[in-house]
Amino acid sequence: MRLGSGHDAGERGPGWKGYAASATAVVAGAVIGGWAVDPGSRWYRSLRKPPWQPPPWAFGAVWTPLYGSIAWAAGRALHRAEGPERRGLAVALGVNLALNAAWSWLFFARRSPRAGLAGTLLLDASNVRLLRQMHRIDPAAGLALTPYVAWCAFATALNADIARRNR
Repeated sequence: MRLGSGHDAGERGPGWKGYAASATAVVAGAVIGGWAVDPGSRWYRSLRKPPWQPPPWAFGAVWTPLYGSIAWAAGRALHRAEGPERRGLAVALGVNLALNAAWSWLFFARRSPRAGLAGTLLLDASNVRLLRQMHRIDPAAGLALTPYVAWCAFATALNADIARRNR
């Protein structure tokens, strides 16, 4: 171990800075997206929704640990990646978080389940790319990202059903 370096002899990457950067990016995305969400609005309450939709409180209960797992997985993968691979992962994460936040604005702020569906399909494609990148860099990081990818796939199905019911 080298004292003062911030890394153990066998470690790569930015160390704690990767975790801090990923956590900051995840929180920023969550806050920006969260500004648009209003499940109590008259518009949202008037939408026809499938009977299998979770209650409103479940979304916060699910998203909180999912955002934590995204931050941890991204920090871990950024820590292990080097050079262009690290930059590519950081860009993919940024795009993914922007798409994640954009869904709220497309669905709630625009009051458009169809626009939300287009956004969530783009998010799903980004999720698959990000999952592959993370898994290639560090399988544990990829595994930690899997619940997020699965939840977004569920959200896509829910959004598609809402869009269908409210043409």
